[in-house]
Amino acid sequence: MTTSAFDRAIALFDAANAEDPRQESDANGKAAPYELLYAQRMSAMLARYAPEADEAIKLAVRAQHIQRWKTPRDSYPMTRDGYLQWRTGLYKFHAETAGRLMTDAGIDAAIIERVKQAVGKRGLKVNPDTQMVEDVIDLVFIEDYMLGFAGKHPEYSEEKWLDIIRKTWKKMSSRAHEFALSGKLKLPEPLVPLITKAVTGA
Repeated sequence: MTTSAFDRAIALFDAANAEDPRQESDANGKAAPYELLYAQRMSAMLARYAPEADEAIKLAVRAQHIQRWKTPRDSYPMTRDGYLQWRTGLYKFHAETAGRLMTDAGIDAAIIERVKQAVGKRGLKVNPDTQMVEDVIDLVFIEDYMLGFAGKHPEYSEEKWLDIIRKTWKKMSSRAHEFALSGKLKLPEPLVPLITKAVTGA
């Protein structure tokens, strides 16, 4: 893959995510399209967590939530089955959208297939690309979104939170566990006791 094709693909991903009408403030308090900021946080986390990652992983991480707002949760039944259908539909949508944009950018077909497999969550725990993307997703969630998520759900009990954290932890690799607990990840301070209890049982 040429660098120019990679750069074109990243630019197309970012342009697609810049269309998000939702806004969120970055670390400097500047408003940015929600999914564009999320994609940038994903790339920044990958650079910290796995600086050796190749271009396929960098593309997959950048495209992981591409244009997610176009498939809102309420477009599926508000049930457990509806939630699972929504998630499955999102994986397909993200993979196909990323694949189309990478084709437009001139990315090699083999790289496109790797990215689509990872973005589509194919083979978690057995596909190293998918696992790497999942690790970055979970690390970004813990550092940048878990506290905000907690604020939106004050009704959740401690047991519910322990379950959420354990399910997140289970999806992560041992390398991601080590990274999260090594001091390299900025854990949300108010939730540290719950995180510690969930992952150590203490």
